[in-house]
Amino acid sequence: MTDARTRLLARRKELTGDIARIEDELDDPAPQDWDDAASERQGDEVLEALEVHDRNELRAIDAALARIEEGTYGDCAKCGEPISAERLEAVPTAALCRSCAA
Repeated sequence: MTDARTRLLARRKELTGDIARIEDELDDPAPQDWDDAASERQGDEVLEALEVHDRNELRAIDAALARIEEGTYGDCAKCGEPISAERLEAVPTAALCRSCAA
């Protein structure tokens, strides 16, 4: 579990940095030129979508870290059976075993 915790904390740190950079860029003033402003708006929409994705992943990481603290990490939240090591390696935030996730 320590390896999973280390990986999750590293990814969490990376995401919080990404989110801070996105928020900083979104706070930049809009250009005065209409063409530049339109391009900027498209870029902002992409950044907003990335921020939503990052925040969702951050919530999943926090939930996985909570399961580690509770001692339930690696147990399927639905059926209670162990989640395979391969699945946890591929998706360290997995709360469901392969069968229940399908």
